[in-house]
Amino acid sequence: MYPVPDQTGRLAVVTGANSGTGKEAAKRLAGAGAHVVLAVRTVAKGEQARVEILAAHPGARIEVRRVDMADLGSVREFADGLLAAGTPVDLLLNNAGVMAPPTRMTTADGFELQFGSNYLGPFALTVRLLPLLLAAPAPRVVTMSSAVAHYGRIRFDDLQWERRRYRPHRAYAQSKLADLLMARRLAAVADERGWRLASVAAHPGFTRTNLQTAGASLGRDRPKRTVFNTVRVAPTQGPEQGAEPMLFAAADPAAVNGGYYGPSGRFELVEPTAPARVPRRARDAALAARLWAESERLTGAALPVPTA
Repeated sequence: MYPVPDQTGRLAVVTGANSGTGKEAAKRLAGAGAHVVLAVRTVAKGEQARVEILAAHPGARIEVRRVDMADLGSVREFADGLLAAGTPVDLLLNNAGVMAPPTRMTTADGFELQFGSNYLGPFALTVRLLPLLLAAPAPRVVTMSSAVAHYGRIRFDDLQWERRRYRPHRAYAQSKLADLLMARRLAAVADERGWRLASVAAHPGFTRTNLQTAGASLGRDRPKRTVFNTVRVAPTQGPEQGAEPMLFAAADPAAVNGGYYGPSGRFELVEPTAPARVPRRARDAALAARLWAESERLTGAALPVPTA
């Protein structure tokens, strides 16, 4: 089990913290002393997670705040609430997501659900929280990608799968490649502007969570059976192990700006954390810059203008 370093005095925001790897990461950060904001779509589930975490760590500082990553208005409202409080954010863990809904679904803003929830929502949240992140002494943004990013393509002519036949897993792979490109672009911007901020990416390997069940339909109906929740053709691990790359990226002194971490076993499915292999497309700086600019246009969230 990865020992999370002392986090006393740090504020951590964890999206999707009511279940799976998000709840595990929140629990262990809280146990290490962090004040943790459980950023969840369903407040009742967040409150239940809070009760479970407090049962394990009675003295933990935990609060629940609502945010729907599939609704840019909700993302803006959530960010505005934190900005109004004014407390610097030391850690932002972009963990929430959905995986492979069998039919094309859309967000509140009309984006394809996976691209909107897994990428555009976290992008907007990260950019809107930058003032609080940059006010912290050593802030980190951790963005969760996936090993399937290796198969992703960024199709600028059809990011929302409106023209092509919708393919659930290819749409998921596009969203996870976009997450990795975002993390690496933010790391480059931080270097260019001399920010103390570190932007780090991680992936959980093959971890058993409800991302493959209720996550596919946002819990609104019974999910269809897929290869991810019916056939065990590869080694898997539980959320306790699956959260470790995210925790390493968030808290370990050895995690570097622009780094990418995942399980160290064969095909990066299971085993302890190690540097992960970065897909070729994710190493394309021009692609990352183009995607960032398009994301600013789509979300209305933009980097602050550099000062002299």
